[in-house]
Amino acid sequence: MDPFASLGLPPRFDLDVSELEKRYRELQRQFHPDRHTTAASPQRRQTLLKAMEVNEAYRTLGDDVSRAEVLMARLGGSNQEARTADPAFLMEVMELREGLSDARAEGDSGRVAAMAKEVAAKQQAVLSALATAFSHALAQEVSATELQQIAALVSKLKYYRRFLDEVAAIEDALLS
Repeated sequence: MDPFASLGLPPRFDLDVSELEKRYRELQRQFHPDRHTTAASPQRRQTLLKAMEVNEAYRTLGDDVSRAEVLMARLGGSNQEARTADPAFLMEVMELREGLSDARAEGDSGRVAAMAKEVAAKQQAVLSALATAFSHALAQEVSATELQQIAALVSKLKYYRRFLDEVAAIEDALLS
């Protein structure tokens, strides 16, 4: 299933969120099972399957990492190209995690917030770089090296997301 085709949207990383929402709502109205209760059983089943496809496409495209993975696959690559992450980046992530662990142990919510702000800025830079890279890659044929660079960015995005998810859990725990 191609989530872009399912929602009738052009394949791109920097999707307009309002357009995604609008298209989703339009298709949900069109394929909602309650609108087809009097249809024959095979048609009701098809409508239900289409509604499920629309829901899955919306979830996929609404998530930066999932959307990037779909685009990678569309380009003929996968995140497997980034299996061997940059050692300097891995060291940075390890130091961030250690700092976060220390801040949590000390109950230092200010330090946790500062680290979250730092990583959120890095995540935003990766998102911008991915938008540019995918825009270029989808407009022309890409090399294996370019696919590896995109995969490395997707990998960084995943690390930053996990870090920020951990920050959210720590902040919740510190507020309790």
